[in-house]
Parts: sequence; structure tokens; C-alpha cells
Amino acid sequence: MLKNRLALLVLLFTYYFYLGDFTVSAQQFRPGFVYTRNRGRCTPQYWSSRRESWPKMVPQTSTVSKIFGSRAYERYRYDLTLLEAAGRNDDGDNVFARLVKQSTAALLNSYARHNYPYSAWEVKTMLIQALVSEKSASLLAQQLSQANEACN
Repeated sequence: MLKNRLALLVLLFTYYFYLGDFTVSAQQFRPGFVYTRNRGRCTPQYWSSRRESWPKMVPQTSTVSKIFGSRAYERYRYDLTLLEAAGRNDDGDNVFARLVKQSTAALLNSYARHNYPYSAWEVKTMLIQALVSEKSASLLAQQLSQANEACN
């Protein structure tokens, strides 16, 4: 019994010292570190992919006009859902499409991310105010896009 314990102890010490030398030599020859960044958890693409459940305050089937109000009803289709708005692909030259896409993601982030810079009421109010002109819509879409990209 004593022989087995002694053999195990010798084995553990040998393994420990061997692993210690291996770790040091591996660190010396390591070419560098890999930089990774967890991005994209707040973008419209992320929310439209359904990788995470949506906040209960904003179901996927809610319409843009019901969530953002009557001004949004005048600008967008009456049956446009938030899921469709987040997954839009026609936001190239259409600033209002880009605005609703980024605003939808911002609204979801305001409920789901504690460190998001805007509250839900701020997002809703800013969208309504930005619907008055293409310039204001473009500026707000850019502002929300930056906030959505910076969020983790």
C-alpha cells in the first residue's frame, strides 16, 4: 500500500514538473495572441436571426405602428412587424427603412441590455421626431447604428 502511494506521489511530482517546463517553453514560442471581440449582439441582423428570445415587452409579431405610434403608421405599412423591420434588406438608399431597422434594434436593446445608452421611451420619441425629414431620419439612423454596434 505504501509502495503504491509513493509511486503515485512520484508520478504526480514528475507530471507537475514536466507540465511546468512544457508550459514555460510553450509560452516562449507562442507567436502572439488572438484578438477576438464579441460584437453583433445588438444589431438588427442579430435580433432578426432569432438567436435570443425577444423581451416580453416587445413581441416579434407586434407591428411598428402599434409600438412606435401613429406617425409610424403614416410612414410604414400598417402590418409591418418588428421582426420584418429588423430583417429589412431595402435600407440601402431608403433612409426611412434604415431608420425603422435601427430603431427596432435600439428598442429591443433598451429592454434587453442594461448598459444600452437609450431607454425605450427615448427610442420611441426619437423615431417619431426623426420622421419629419430625410435628413433627421438619416442622422438618427446613423446615431442608433453606432449605439447598436457599440453595445455588447
